[in-house]
Amino acid sequence: MPPPRLIPLAMSALLALIASPIAAFNSPLPSTRSTATKSALFALDPVTYLRTEWVSAALCTNQTPRSADKVLQLGTSDGRIVNFVPRTVRNIITSSSEPRDSPEKGGLSISTRRQLKQAAERRSSSFITYSDQPADRLIETQDSSVDVVVMFQSVERMVENGYDWKKAVREAGRVLKPGGRFLFVESAEVHGESFLEEVMSLSEGGIGGDDSDEDLETESEISIGGSTADNLELAENRRNDQRNVIFSEVGFDNVDLVLQPHVAGVAIKAMDADLTMQQRLEKRSQEEEDRLADLSLSAFERGSKKRRRKKVKKGGFGGNDNKEEMGTVS
Repeated sequence: MPPPRLIPLAMSALLALIASPIAAFNSPLPSTRSTATKSALFALDPVTYLRTEWVSAALCTNQTPRSADKVLQLGTSDGRIVNFVPRTVRNIITSSSEPRDSPEKGGLSISTRRQLKQAAERRSSSFITYSDQPADRLIETQDSSVDVVVMFQSVERMVENGYDWKKAVREAGRVLKPGGRFLFVESAEVHGESFLEEVMSLSEGGIGGDDSDEDLETESEISIGGSTADNLELAENRRNDQRNVIFSEVGFDNVDLVLQPHVAGVAIKAMDADLTMQQRLEKRSQEEEDRLADLSLSAFERGSKKRRRKKVKKGGFGGNDNKEEMGTVS
């Protein structure tokens, strides 16, 4: 049995071994980072760290459509994303949450670039676009140009380094294509604020996103043909005050088996999220016209069948032809 004074040292060594990222994730050891730039990822306890890493990898694997070409990561700080996303992804775009007073002036660190490059070379997949764009201001990424945006253990680091994590979530919605997916695994609370509530507030069923009677009344009062520009602008401003819908659906769950509460989820961008108020009204008007046209056609077809049945019953077609149609002739 080892001397009692050696037991704490042995336990410390074991915890350090467990807490250090496994080689598959290609992450630097916690000790290699300075205290000022240490990511919140490495401040997690070993159990939470390993569990959230597993959930992040599984979420990328299962929720990234095989048709997805571009994946953007909010707050890239290592090379894990290369190993997380499926090989079918052709382009990974980075963004930075590094301190703005760093030698790279807020851009990706040299170690991050090296890890991304090494991971891509080992896996022989995914072309990486090394971008120093801030995570809360994706100035190098166009609207509706990305299939998937991921946000894994980035919020605390953003807060540490003076980035607006709420704006980063909205930027994710902006750059996503309609129908694109926002994947996240983050702390349940960020300095007393709920991460999930912020995401839900941008969805149809979230806070500020429900269809209030006043909102519906505003839309019903506006007609496409007779609305003036002033009325449309007023209605759009009124609608935007009541709801800011980016995501049509948000699926989420608490990460289990962790000591620090985390939430994981998928948010799908609404198909009409990029449309203006007038375009939405025109789309809804066209959908209503198509619905009424379908109803009219169905009613006409039902009427035609009914008239044909009446003629058959009255013997309108006569003879054997009538019997054949009625199914009485073998």
